[in-house]
Amino acid sequence: MNSIEPDSTQEPQAHGRTESEFVIEALALGKNKRVRKLLGRMHPAKIAALLELLDAGQRTALWQQVDAALESRILSHLNSNLSQQLAGESSDVLPQEQPAPALSGGFKLNKVNHLTAVREALGQGKLKRLGKILQRMHPAKVAGMLEGLPPVERAKVWSMVDTDRTGKVLTYLHDEIRTKLAQDLDPDDLIASVQALELDDLVDLIQTLPPALGSQLMQATSGGRRQQLDSMLSYAQDSAGGLMNMDAIEVRADVKVSTVLRYLRLRETLPPQTDMLMVLDRRGHYQGVLRLSALVTSALEARVADVMQTDIEAIAVETQDTEVARIFQDQDLLSAPVVDAQGRLIGRITVDDVVDLIRDESDRTLMQMAGLDDEADMFAPLLVSSRRRAVWLGINLVTAFLAAWVIGQFQATLTQLVALAVLMPIVASMGGIAGSQTLTLVIRGLALGQVQKGNIRVLLNREVGISILNGVLWAVVIALLAVAWFGDWGIGGVLGVAILINLLCAAVAGLAIPLVLHRLGIDPALAGSVILTTVTDVIGFFAFLGLATVLLL
Repeated sequence: MNSIEPDSTQEPQAHGRTESEFVIEALALGKNKRVRKLLGRMHPAKIAALLELLDAGQRTALWQQVDAALESRILSHLNSNLSQQLAGESSDVLPQEQPAPALSGGFKLNKVNHLTAVREALGQGKLKRLGKILQRMHPAKVAGMLEGLPPVERAKVWSMVDTDRTGKVLTYLHDEIRTKLAQDLDPDDLIASVQALELDDLVDLIQTLPPALGSQLMQATSGGRRQQLDSMLSYAQDSAGGLMNMDAIEVRADVKVSTVLRYLRLRETLPPQTDMLMVLDRRGHYQGVLRLSALVTSALEARVADVMQTDIEAIAVETQDTEVARIFQDQDLLSAPVVDAQGRLIGRITVDDVVDLIRDESDRTLMQMAGLDDEADMFAPLLVSSRRRAVWLGINLVTAFLAAWVIGQFQATLTQLVALAVLMPIVASMGGIAGSQTLTLVIRGLALGQVQKGNIRVLLNREVGISILNGVLWAVVIALLAVAWFGDWGIGGVLGVAILINLLCAAVAGLAIPLVLHRLGIDPALAGSVILTTVTDVIGFFAFLGLATVLLL
């Protein structure tokens, strides 16, 4: 026989325990969502009786979870003193929006520092105020604020987000924080919170949550929505199939405009980001699009075939998501059809998902250039963050020892000409900056598909030319400054030549490193800067100290 674990979401009367006992237990555990759910099942008179039994601290904490619509009914069951005290707790007002400076044309924007307001409400124990602040915020802003709070405060704020909004908030969070907060929810609350999500958002959520949670969400979905969910989950997360939604409106080419308009009126609402209808043949093959702008301006007797567009190419379902983003950018699309290998329409991609993709890719690139996880929680535990950063610090240490070894080979030279030790950082710094400029340019070109086999030689010639011009300019300037400082034309000349050599090598390395890493399947943004720094340091020190050894000693 299989054992059955007790379910924390079962009815309060289970095992003979009273509703009040369940409320007190949930309150002690900080399960504010659970407290609000239990209070919603209780009669106001029972809630009043429970409030009278609690001590002052528990009473205040419980009252903070009472729905505003029930307050007056509960207060009517309390004695006058307690009623006045709790009514005073409810009279707390929200922070007022502060007028911002006037913009051009006399317009003004009102702003509230939500993070400050939330932390003040937490500090004062004003959870009702906190709930109202969160209710006024867009889910994306709630997510951003949660990521900006330490774990303890984050958990308290999360407990005050309404269950019907938690699913949408989860879709805006980074994976690491999303998983932790989703696990903090009762399973029933998590399932209820995601039912209103669009299918593509639900797919993204299931793919990033632990398998057990993802399975629960899938099992809670049934009917046609479950079939669509299974179909979308069958595609790779980084493909057009992983980005698409299956809410495209389909029409035939042989129907009249008036028929399409009647059909849309019967629907009453359109899917979000709908700017075009998909035109299909009888077998479901994609033929073109009917833009809404053309639909509403065409004659009612005109046929769809006469006003449709056939120049909007469909995106293959297996297309990489980065290629999808490039298509949207190049063609200024708001939505695009997605087809299978036989050309049958299976869904559409909308610009909001592409914007999310571009934002995530930018965040990932920025974080990886510093050797950090793109989903890292900036308030993650110290040991976790230390372990992540230690790897890259260790790699950097190896490269630093390599540069130090090169310097050590010229110890006798440095002993005789101390000025060289003073000027060495200039050579390395100039090479590093010049190389990073080329590196960034090439990484961006690779991401946008602008750097390809046919134009690499042209790009190399261009970068070498720029390095020569800048190298000559700054070599002369720095050489003259070195002569003015140390009064030695030899040192100035060696410094100038070393800088010119390092800038040329930096340009070549800045182009070659990302191309080689890309060819090997390694993200250039992840390792490119570390390798480039090593190359420019080693070449810079070797050129400067080597020339000084040969020419000055």
